[in-house]
Amino acid sequence: MNTSWNTWRALVPADGRSPDYTACLDAFPVLELAKTTPQDPRYHAEGDVWTHTMMVVDALLALPDYQQSTLAEREVLFFAALLHDVAKHATTVVDPVTGAIGQPGHSRLGAVDARVLLWDAGMPFEQREAVCRLIAVHQVPFFALADSRRGVSPEFTVRELSCRLDLRLLAALAEADMRGRICEDRDRVLDHIELFRELAREEGCYGQPRAFADAHTRVSYFRGADVHPDYALFQEPGSRVTVMCGLPASGKDTWVARHRPGLPVVSFDDARMALGLRHGQNEGAVAHAAVDKAKALLREHAPFVWNATHLSQQMRDKTLDLLFAYGAEVEIVYLERPRAELLRRNGRRDTSLSNTALQGMLRKWELPVPTEAHAVRYCPAD
Repeated sequence: MNTSWNTWRALVPADGRSPDYTACLDAFPVLELAKTTPQDPRYHAEGDVWTHTMMVVDALLALPDYQQSTLAEREVLFFAALLHDVAKHATTVVDPVTGAIGQPGHSRLGAVDARVLLWDAGMPFEQREAVCRLIAVHQVPFFALADSRRGVSPEFTVRELSCRLDLRLLAALAEADMRGRICEDRDRVLDHIELFRELAREEGCYGQPRAFADAHTRVSYFRGADVHPDYALFQEPGSRVTVMCGLPASGKDTWVARHRPGLPVVSFDDARMALGLRHGQNEGAVAHAAVDKAKALLREHAPFVWNATHLSQQMRDKTLDLLFAYGAEVEIVYLERPRAELLRRNGRRDTSLSNTALQGMLRKWELPVPTEAHAVRYCPAD
């Protein structure tokens, strides 16, 4: 195990002990910025983001849900609470007319920032991703049953989230987030969180994923099909497609050669080479060539591999929308390597992608989640 992680996990206090916040700031210097990041006093009368963060962590440690959790779950919850607002400093906007303070998108960006921090520290993959998924949606229990901001039902929200993370941990983090602030509507929102728990229990997904009749029914439901989770949806024949996902130099080509030998491959790199273009040059033509090849294979119901970084959800959605429009059965395979190994591998490759450009891609690093495809396979480095 990475020695940095052994040091960082010691930040999680033993029973009855208080956190060492000085050590937390030493481990995560970016949190120093939270001390000077303001918040809207209507929702955060306690003041700056760092004050709120400490109050959230303290509230979390006092919750029965935290105290009754396993050590691994406590580590997940502790780091999720410590880093849940890590991106507020970068997303703060102040209305020039009203003076209202907002941090739009801080949850989603915070998940990316936390991923990079914990990746470099060597936090075990499953724990790290549990932290990041919690951060990405840590406010959803506040309003999931109060309104329908996404145009979906509360049942849909609970079912979807349960397939991505442990709702027991999400509810605990959301409760700590509310208890760790001073605001007028705190009790009302705490009631919403408790109703969120109750709905999850009714759906049989409080602590485990919502059961579905089969994988095709599940992926179709989460893509908007009018189906019930308990009744199987007939699957029309189509291509079986393996969608590769991961940073450059993470070993995707090697994995494809070893595990999908002989299958046709749709690749932006191959299209780029065929067109005689460098990385970043006329990417529209590169994408057009790759998509044309994919469509031809999909029309034939042929199995194939789509080999690309597919690093952000937006990038994957473009590919997945096309594949599902043709009735494909999709497996996503995600590969990962430590930063030093990635840069070493990339430096040895015959590529126009520099290590600086590769590291810049980390700003869009969103891993696939189980609801995106019929199957999602995670292959982190040992």
